[in-house]
This record gives sequence, C-alpha cells and structure tokens, in this order.
Amino acid sequence: MNHSSMRTALLGVCMTLLTACGQSASENKAPPHRPPPEVSVVTAHSQTETVTHELVGRLAATRVAQVRARVAGIVLKRVYKEGTDVHQGQVLFQIDPAPLEAAVNAKNAALAKAQADAANAALTLKRYRNLSAKHVLSQQDLDTAQANGRSTAAAVQQAQADLVSAKLDLGYATVKAPIAGRAGRALVDEGALVGQGEATLMTSIEQIDPIYVNFSLPVAELEQWQQANSDNAQRNGGAQSRATVEVVLPSGKRYAERGTVDFSDEAVDPGTGTVSLRAVLANPKHRLLPGMFVSLRLAIGRIEHAYVLPQAALARDQHGAYVMVVGGDGKVEQRRVETHGMTRSDWIVTGKLKDGDRVIVEGLQKVHAGAPAKAVAAPKASQ
Repeated sequence: MNHSSMRTALLGVCMTLLTACGQSASENKAPPHRPPPEVSVVTAHSQTETVTHELVGRLAATRVAQVRARVAGIVLKRVYKEGTDVHQGQVLFQIDPAPLEAAVNAKNAALAKAQADAANAALTLKRYRNLSAKHVLSQQDLDTAQANGRSTAAAVQQAQADLVSAKLDLGYATVKAPIAGRAGRALVDEGALVGQGEATLMTSIEQIDPIYVNFSLPVAELEQWQQANSDNAQRNGGAQSRATVEVVLPSGKRYAERGTVDFSDEAVDPGTGTVSLRAVLANPKHRLLPGMFVSLRLAIGRIEHAYVLPQAALARDQHGAYVMVVGGDGKVEQRRVETHGMTRSDWIVTGKLKDGDRVIVEGLQKVHAGAPAKAVAAPKASQ
C-alpha cells in the first residue's frame, strides 16, 4: 500500500469515529423544557341567581272596539284621519241626519196629539163623574170615559217612548269612538249606504297602550314558575306580587319597559302540552304593534349557590357538561356541572365548583386534566 492510500484510510476511520461520537452526544442530551400553555380564566363566584326561560310571544291590543253603523243612512263624510289616535267620544263618521230629523219631528207631533187626546179624555171623565154623582149618567158611560182616559194616557207614554227612540237614532247619525285608541282603516266611503238590515262595520279601534303579550309555558316548567311566585310571596310577607317578563324586540334590542303576568289559563292545551299566559306592558310610544312576534324572558325560579359562567367555559362529553379549572398547584382539573338556563349571554350552572375557582374560558384545546397550565385573567368582555 502506498503512502497516499494509507492517508485516505486513516481519514475515513477518523470521520467514522467523529460521527459515532456526535450521535452518542445527541442521544445523551436532554430534550428542551417547554413552558405550560397559557389559558384565560374567570373567577367563579357563588350567588343566588334567577332562572329565566326564553319564550316567543305575540302582541295583542288590550281592547278592540268595532265601530258599526247603528242606524240606516248615507255616509256624508269621514271625520277622523285613518291610523291616528282618537279619544273616547270623538266623532269618526257623519251619517245623513235629514231623514232622522224628520222622524224626530213626526214623533214630536204624534206626542202633541196624544197629549191633547189625553187632556180631552181627562176633562170628559171629570164631567162624567160629576154627572154620575147626580145620578143623571149611566154607569156604562162612566166606565167608557174611564177606559178612554187610561187609553189616551198610555198613548202619551208610547208617543214619548217613540220620540226618545227617534232622538237616539238621530244621535247615532254622528258616529263616535266608543273607546280611546288607534283608529284603523275606514271600511266605508262617503256616499255608502250603511245600516240597511245590519249594523255595517265602519272601522275598528285598538287600544295598544298598554299592550298584551300572549305566550305559552310548557307544563314541565309551570310548577317551577308557580313555586317561584309562592316563594316571592313568602319573602314579601305574604303579599302576592306579579311575575315580570322582559321583552326583546325583533331587532334584538331589549324593550325598555318590563311587563307583568296578569293572566294564566286554568287548562292545558292537549295538543301542545302548554299553558297559555298573558303579560301586560306599557307602550307609550306605540313602538309595539298588535300581531308582532317578540322574544321574552320569564323568571321561573331561583337557584342558591349557582355560578354564572361564559358560554365558552362549558364543554360536553358523553357524560354531560363540565368545565376545566386551574387549581392552586397550577394543574388543570375537570369539574362536572349542571346547567339551569341562561342569562342574556352566560350559563347558570351548579355542580362541583367552589367559590374562587379559576375556570378556563380560552385555551381548552391546549390542556387536559392533570397537566400544568398558566392562568391569565380573561378580558372584562369575556367575563
């Protein structure tokens, strides 16, 4: 072997030894230490919380009056403006009064004639009684005069009643609002013949301040709601207070006025298994209109030692709901909870939580039970 070949062989052996040493050093080197994942937490606080139930309700007017023609005649004019608020007794329509005025005059004349006949009959009866006392008049003539006096007196009463009826009909020619509220579209125009054989519907008036909200409550929650009302009465010294509801408009905004439940049906709808309820609430600006659908929140009970947690804090598996908390030793623990409805944005829960527990709301996918985690307070918006 020449000198050049020996040098090449020695170089190969050195490279092999260096590679083996490098691999051995890499195998003996410890893996780098990873810091625990950072998670956002909120602090759980035990409290007494009101449980609400989300429902759908439909608005209805508190009073509805149908304005009808009570006498026959031709409509001369519509006095009110459609779709505006009217007060009780306000003139809405004017029916032609001329025929009714003529009828009043005729009844006046009939009354005058009846009164004159009654006066003559009374004078005749007085004379006949004097003659009868002198025994110059038969008893039959006296009886006839007395009967005539009674008959003419009754005719006067009938004529008076006919006159009152005619005056009422004349008054009905001026069609007035029976209640205060919002007057709807006119169903008759000028020149229309109304009240001929039936009381023609001319318009309707709806009272929408206050306004009703009709809704239904499942039977399963009815007992809880009734128990909550009973508990409230006991706390108030026996004074019964009405349950309140909060209305959410179709736009998603909360209506400023709270309503109170003023009616609960006594029967269950067999088709839906629900009980009909009704709430009443103020509507001073008439923002709420009959027929609208709205969401509402009904308080159906109170829970002691409850916790209000953001929606992001809850997770579920085949065993139910749970939350993850960061313990005092910095390790993650799983806690089972039960849900009891929601507030506007958070869950109301009970379960194996303690006051002051740090509940994870962000970063759940980074941790598992028993692993360490770094807890960072969540922003206020998340709490």
